[in-house]
Amino acid sequence: MVAQFRQSAQQKTSSSSSEQQVSKPGEVPNYVCTGTKLKALKSCLVCLVSYCETHMEPHWTTSGLKRHQLVEPVENLEGRMCTEHDKPLELFCKSDQTCVCMLCTVLDHKTHDVVPLTEEWEGKKVDLGKTEAEIQQMIQKRRLKIQELKHSVDLSEEDADREIAEGVQVFTSLKESVERGLNELINTIKEKQKTTDKQAEAFIKDLEQEISELMKRSTEVEQLSRSEDHLHLLQGVQSFNIQQPPPTEDWTEVSVCPSSYEGTVVKAVVHLKETLSTEMKKLLEAELKRVQRYAVDVTLDPDTAHPELILSDDGKQVNHSDVRKNLPDNPERFSDCGCVLGKQSFSSGRFYFEVQVKGKTKWTLGVVRESIDRKGTITLSPQTGYWMIWLRNENEYKALAGPPVRLSLNSPPQKVGVFVDYDEGLVSFYDVDAAALIYSFPGCSFTEKLFPFFSPCNNAGGKNSAPLIISPVRVN
Repeated sequence: MVAQFRQSAQQKTSSSSSEQQVSKPGEVPNYVCTGTKLKALKSCLVCLVSYCETHMEPHWTTSGLKRHQLVEPVENLEGRMCTEHDKPLELFCKSDQTCVCMLCTVLDHKTHDVVPLTEEWEGKKVDLGKTEAEIQQMIQKRRLKIQELKHSVDLSEEDADREIAEGVQVFTSLKESVERGLNELINTIKEKQKTTDKQAEAFIKDLEQEISELMKRSTEVEQLSRSEDHLHLLQGVQSFNIQQPPPTEDWTEVSVCPSSYEGTVVKAVVHLKETLSTEMKKLLEAELKRVQRYAVDVTLDPDTAHPELILSDDGKQVNHSDVRKNLPDNPERFSDCGCVLGKQSFSSGRFYFEVQVKGKTKWTLGVVRESIDRKGTITLSPQTGYWMIWLRNENEYKALAGPPVRLSLNSPPQKVGVFVDYDEGLVSFYDVDAAALIYSFPGCSFTEKLFPFFSPCNNAGGKNSAPLIISPVRVN
């Protein structure tokens, strides 16, 4: 009978195993199964075991087992029991932020804020949902940032390829100009030498002809001088003098002067310099067009303007007045220096703007960092946060590089372009009409916001009354 019962139980287990699902990765298995581990149906918090459908049957039929607490299948059942009271952790103590059992609430956590575990679980689930959404948002932002960085790299590679192509074109043109100039120099020298050679060859030919004639006469003279017949000698000499008069050419002063090459190389280099200047002008024109692509709309900030400055209603013009207006002395305003900043600030990338300086005898332009000192006497230099150029005494231009650098310009600029590459640490100034570079501050280290800076300087009794005008950028 025992053997039959065992055989029947094994057949039943085998039959139910075929009907039930086998435990898959991530699912809780029934560890009671001796063979294939089936998927657990429930977990018992009293037995601390997870059961499949077959092994779960006693908990449904046996009166003593029916009182056991069953939950959805979970791993680590020992961790769900109170280690102190050996009871299921069914509650959550908010005061201590820990899971507790029923006995804990009447002993150690009697006065604490205790809620059902399911209630706290719901709240935590909501919080986790929010956290998950935030994490997904952060992931999305980082994916977008990766795309942005890749796009920036692609743009940088395109710029690099374009710059290399333009550089190759320019240097190839310059190389061809140099080679062409060298070939022209060599040909000029060779042509001069050919002229000298031809002149010398003509003289030598004439001299050789005369030598031939003289040698012939010498032979005849020698023959007559050997004659013993007096009559024959006299008649021969008379006939010789009449028929063949001696050459009368005087070669004493005849000479061939070596060709003069002085100035030939200099002339070729001057021509090459003119060619290079033309190519350089083309290059600067292309460079100016490139930086003009980063043009920004700049307006003047009245909150920073010195009280003696007059700003136009559109914020595009500023000039100096002898009248000091009664304005609030806010921290942003310059108290002693007659200058004003732009409203717009820049902390990355590139930007460019143009300022008309026509008709002025002195002015100061550039960019400044946000933390500059705006009160009292100001020292303009990169060390104090100012990157500037200025005009003084109508024709004295300087870059305030600390120490200042005197600038030699071919013509007074009527419109000045200001270009900043924040990431590269570069500030450059251009003569817009001449498409010429005035000065560059390379290797700057920017860590703050940058603001455009304008100073029309005092009006000098009306002599310097023309305004500084922020002009729209027009790319030709």
